[in-house]
Formats: sequence, structure tokens, C-alpha cells
Amino acid sequence: MSIKILMVEDEAAIREMVCFTITQAGYQVLEAESVAAARVAIADSLPDLILLDWMLPGVSGIEYARTLKKDEMTKHIPIIMLTARGDEFDKIRGFEVGADDYITKPFSVKELQARIKAVLRRTAPALDEEIIDVDGLRLDMSSHRVMANGNSLEMGPTEFRMLHFFMSHVERVFSRGQLLDRVWGGNVYIDERTVDVHIRRLRKALEPEKYDRYVQTVRGAGYRFSTRL
Repeated sequence: MSIKILMVEDEAAIREMVCFTITQAGYQVLEAESVAAARVAIADSLPDLILLDWMLPGVSGIEYARTLKKDEMTKHIPIIMLTARGDEFDKIRGFEVGADDYITKPFSVKELQARIKAVLRRTAPALDEEIIDVDGLRLDMSSHRVMANGNSLEMGPTEFRMLHFFMSHVERVFSRGQLLDRVWGGNVYIDERTVDVHIRRLRKALEPEKYDRYVQTVRGAGYRFSTRL
């Protein structure tokens, strides 16, 4: 599953350079030239990381970062601030609003790639791990197996991908549309109710070992994977 990075930068030349760089590195790129455009992009497809310019027209990047970290849907998304402001006070301000890292312009392509990898590894370790374990439920990407209490659980490929996504984003709520985008892919056009069918199948696959309780319906919002019963 491709990692999505949202680049929010009003200077077209910088935005194009960064987007080309991270695309070449194998990431999927979303672009926005302003906070308003970023909101639309996030509503359409939730990113795994946000590269956010400090100086943006209208609403500043620092204010938008504060908003993102207060929102239940986006507060877990790591943010790397991009800015020409390099003094210690400004860096502290960035970290205080919830930024995970800070790159001062101008920066090299190699530095940017290294910072992205480091932040993803630190904030979403499951993306780099072959085995994910949540409360005794183990998903092995290399062997495509799901184990619980020493027993193998049988499930289809879509349920496996859905479980992998849920286990990589524990406690986060996702709408049907977001699950379609993240599990099936943004270019697949199917009815959102298809998600409900696969949720039922996933729960049935997890039921023998009592993990079906972890796939929870959040009324009016969607679904989440949670160990809090």
C-alpha cells in the first residue's frame, strides 16, 4: 500500500521540485497551494504525512498545523514544517503546535528524503515492519498470515488488506470513503456499502479468537480498530 504524502506549498517551483523528488522515492503525492486546497485534498484522501510550508497565503502553516493536531481525524498525521525561518524560537513554535520535524529552506533532496523516512519510521513503525502485533493478534506481511492464540485465521485478500490498514492505524476512525481509498485505492469506483460487506467478513474471520470486538462501528462516522472495549 503506497504511502501518501501531502505537500502544502504556495511556491509552484518548490512544490514541483519536492513532489518530483518524493514521487521518485516511491511515495504517492498529493499537492496543495494553500490551506483551503489542503483541506479539500485531506477530505478526499487522508495522507500518511504532511509537508507543510510555514508561510502560506491566508492561513499560515503554523496555524493550520495547530488545527490539524486538534482534529480527531488528522491529529495522528505526522507533520514536517518547511520554512525559511531558521532561528531557535521559530523551531520551538513549530514543535509546540505539534510538528514532528522541521526543515529549513534551502534544503537538499537527500536531507528531505532522510527526514521523511525518519518521521515515518518514528510515527508509524508498522509501515516498516513485516509483522504487526496488536494485543496478541499478529499479522505477518511476508507470509500473508494472521495468527491469534497460536491459531491461524483464514480471510480473503481484501479482509487481509483491511486488517493490515486497521492494525497500522489503531484507535483512528475512518469513514467508508476513506477506507475505500486506503484499502481499495483511489482509482477504484465501487459503492461505499461494499465496505460494510467486508467489515462483516473481517469480523467473522476474527470471531473464533474473539478479536471481532476490536473492529468497531462508530455511529455516524465509520469504523475503527480499537482494543478499548
